[in-house]
Amino acid sequence: MTVFVVRRVLVNLGVFLLISVGVFLLVRAAPGDPVRMLISPDQLQGDAGFIEVKRHELGLDQPLPTQYWTWFTHALTGDLGHSFVSGRPVTEVLGERLAPTLELMGTALALALVIALGLGVLAAVRRNSFADYAATGLSLGAVSLPPFFLGIVAIYFVSLRWGLLPSSGMTTPGVVDPLDQLRHLALPGLILAFITAGPFTRYVRSGLIEELGADYVRTATAKGVSPARVVVRHGLRNSLIPLITVVMYQIPQLLAGAVVLEQVFAWPGMGQLAISSITQQDYPVIIGFALYVAMLVLACNLIADLLYAVVDPRVGLR
Repeated sequence: MTVFVVRRVLVNLGVFLLISVGVFLLVRAAPGDPVRMLISPDQLQGDAGFIEVKRHELGLDQPLPTQYWTWFTHALTGDLGHSFVSGRPVTEVLGERLAPTLELMGTALALALVIALGLGVLAAVRRNSFADYAATGLSLGAVSLPPFFLGIVAIYFVSLRWGLLPSSGMTTPGVVDPLDQLRHLALPGLILAFITAGPFTRYVRSGLIEELGADYVRTATAKGVSPARVVVRHGLRNSLIPLITVVMYQIPQLLAGAVVLEQVFAWPGMGQLAISSITQQDYPVIIGFALYVAMLVLACNLIADLLYAVVDPRVGLR
């Protein structure tokens, strides 16, 4: 186990280094000039050398290898640079937006697991029935429908037509109430949970169907064990082993859905920050966000491999 973890950590460090190089070069190769986005047209017209002075201040006049090395040496100490737009440290800017994103993702993941377990068990127990077809159809729709479409439809009906839930933000201005925060979280959280529950439901259904056909389940049934106990205690427990790793692999996809929904619902998280930074060509914030995502993906992959070996001793780590 220790050798496997050390080897995977070293490989992930190498992959992370390559990702940082690729992200840095791609961001720098993007069309447009961030300096022209920062200064007003009056300054551009009044002083032809002003833009060059600004580029020198930001270090954008240096060769790309020099720019990357300067950024990389600072990043090793935890300094990801300063935002071109606000002038604040990138780690501070991302840190402020991290908590809202984690709140949205955590709520959606918890709800998605509850939905997936309920629908998956129902579909497996009542296989080839109307309930099975309905649960399968819902999971297929969750996988197929884009998040922004569901968000727009939900805002139109739930917020505008029916007035049940707020359509944007984390809180109502001037209102300090946990229930108000929950009302703002409900709509984006439920939509993100519905999207995430789609693949989870399919794994629960297929895994439980396979386990219910195993010999030990038939033996337990023959001994007079109640159907509910057979399903929950025996079948469902063993069928959740693949789901554990699937959940870890789906967390990056969960973040991708959160990025889209944060923009739709004006949720002040990392996704909204990333989109606004791309629009403003705020290079340091874009690179910092991409590296945060890369760390999340690599960490989830490593944890998924470890959990699979822990919950199923028959799996060896090589």
